[in-house]
Amino acid sequence: MIYYLDTNIVIYSLEHHPLWSPTTRGVLSGLKNQNVLFAVSDLTCMECRIGPLRRRDRRLLDLYDAFFAAKEMHVHALPTAVFERAAVIRATHGYKALDALHLATAVEFRCDRFLTNDNRLSDFSDISVELLDI
Repeated sequence: MIYYLDTNIVIYSLEHHPLWSPTTRGVLSGLKNQNVLFAVSDLTCMECRIGPLRRRDRRLLDLYDAFFAAKEMHVHALPTAVFERAAVIRATHGYKALDALHLATAVEFRCDRFLTNDNRLSDFSDISVELLDI
């Protein structure tokens, strides 16, 4: 089983979001215990690094680097097929460009689930979207 992690899931987990972090960390820990694999894209890595770079937070950048380097994590580069599928997703569903790219990456790399807390993505039917619930 492979879970694609939306950027918000990664940020909530590592940056200790007051509302979402306990749930996110619990879900990720439970999935790890079930030997689930995780996937993200280079886009996720970029989005996660913006805040720490702005704040010059080297400690948090190191935490992100370690998270993305974990043995159960796979970071996907974005080939042309992802952009082509994202265009179709954006045209069909009206999602924001970054959301369409994340969904397209999950589909193109045959992930089983897409974990997010963004309920706007719940009607996407090309992959099972799992909403984080507090």
